[in-house]
Amino acid sequence: MGIGALLILAGAWTVHPAKADFRLCNNTTNRVGIAVGYKENESWTTEGWWNLAARSCETVLRGSLVARFYYIYAVDYDRGGEWSGQAFMCTREKEFTIRGTEDCLARGYDRTGFFEVDTGDQQSWTVQLTESADQVPMQALQSRVPMLQTPPAAGRPATAPPASRSRN
Repeated sequence: MGIGALLILAGAWTVHPAKADFRLCNNTTNRVGIAVGYKENESWTTEGWWNLAARSCETVLRGSLVARFYYIYAVDYDRGGEWSGQAFMCTREKEFTIRGTEDCLARGYDRTGFFEVDTGDQQSWTVQLTESADQVPMQALQSRVPMLQTPPAAGRPATAPPASRSRN
């Protein structure tokens, strides 16, 4: 057996720790801003902004996932569209970490609709943001995750009817 064969065998027995992260990939041709919401230890947290260049990925939460459901809001900086949903949480224009989803406006934050991602209790997850091929340039982007109207359940944020939101 030559040295090359020994190196291949050694590589087969090397143990690599599993990566357990929550990642987002921007598969569009535009720059995108990302905000994430999640529940940890009975309290809600929203965080933002991660700025993703076109055709790039970013790890937004490192380590094993702490929840089954995560919530995403993303805005297309170049075309003005957004990926949004019916789970309302607090955000703001500048970098933020906000505890709680109640009374966003009264606390001086924006109230923003996030879409739900069901990770199915996986240890890691990647969300792919895409745009449809037949999309008109200034049309709002739609979430690639189907949104079902379901009543609020324990462990999930309250939902409300869609509110119009414009970003200048």
